[in-house]
Amino acid sequence: MAMKPDGTPNTLGFLGVSEPEEQLYRALLRDREDTGGHDPAVVTRVLELGIAVRTPAGGLRPLSPKRTVERLIEHQVGQFQDELQESVRSAGVVEHLSTMDASADVSGPGGPAVRQIEGLEAVRSAIDEVTFFARTENLTTNPVGVLTPESIEISRPIDLRILRRGVRMRTLMASACLQDETTLVYLRELVARGAEIRISPHPIERMIICDRAVALTPIDPQNTARGALLTREPGLVSTVVSLFERMWAASQELPEEALPSLTEVERQILRTLYLVDKDETGARQLNMALRT
Repeated sequence: MAMKPDGTPNTLGFLGVSEPEEQLYRALLRDREDTGGHDPAVVTRVLELGIAVRTPAGGLRPLSPKRTVERLIEHQVGQFQDELQESVRSAGVVEHLSTMDASADVSGPGGPAVRQIEGLEAVRSAIDEVTFFARTENLTTNPVGVLTPESIEISRPIDLRILRRGVRMRTLMASACLQDETTLVYLRELVARGAEIRISPHPIERMIICDRAVALTPIDPQNTARGALLTREPGLVSTVVSLFERMWAASQELPEEALPSLTEVERQILRTLYLVDKDETGARQLNMALRT
């Protein structure tokens, strides 16, 4: 373990945190509302690592040590996974192995211009593969709007992998999602990780588009379990992208999570705290114990 000039070990070094970055983090732990001048490059890196956040006043506030370590481990694992995926892509491993499997569904860059995929499992496999190769943008729609716990479990690793690699994710949902708490919680999780999500008040078509180079559309829009058409033909993909952009332009931002309404007692407490000089005085006026 490396030692810093002051004798303190560089505890987080093996998790990708440099000595100056750890020094700043330790300073923030000592002063949780730190607003002092720091090296802008170090501050930027600490914020990128997610081990500190900006306060409304413009200062810095550290995450707890437990959450910091979890975040750094997640970052290291994600980085390692990205490096492996890039090695797989550059070496053409999937394509090479697929040439040995007569039944393989090749969805990588070397696949056919238009291909029909039958069955739900085969479609899910194709989605996993085309998103694996995505580098810049992933566009999706959900005409139903409601995600089951099972579909979320299947989608989460794919979605998080896309976002972790810095791929822009735009998702368009039917308005039914606004009435389903499970779906809303997941959508807000994705937004917190960088996804862009909008709600369409109008009917929308099902599609998945990666890098504006490959598109998946259902064989039967009324029964998506039947299968999908995967196309790489530039003219067809361009048409699907144009349809997505029109639907996106006519949609609305995902509403922010509503704050719970206050009870009358809570309103009285807030009014009293605003008017009195001391908490003790307010507690007496409301006939409440100070601890309450």
